[in-house]
Amino acid sequence: MFADNLMELRKYHALSQEELAEKIGVSRQTLSKYETGESLPDIEKCKALADVFGITVDDLICYEKSTGMGLMIPPKGKHIFGMVKVG
Repeated sequence: MFADNLMELRKYHALSQEELAEKIGVSRQTLSKYETGESLPDIEKCKALADVFGITVDDLICYEKSTGMGLMIPPKGKHIFGMVKVG
C-alpha cells in the first residue's frame, strides 16, 4: 500500500525519483527501494514525504483507492466531496 501510494503521488506531482529523493534527503536508490517495497522509510522521512505531497502521514501509509474509482489521496484538510459553506 505505501509503495503504491508513494509511486502514484510522485508521478501525479510530475517528480522524478531523483527530484523527490533530493527533497527528502535520501539517494535515488533509496527512494527506488521505497517504491518497490524493498525497504520502508523511517518516521521522519515519512513526514517529509507527506509534507512534499501536502497530505497526512496516515494517508501516505494507509490510503486505499476505492475499487474502480481511481481517486487520488485528498490534500491535507480537504475532502474528496468538496467544501461546505456554513452560515
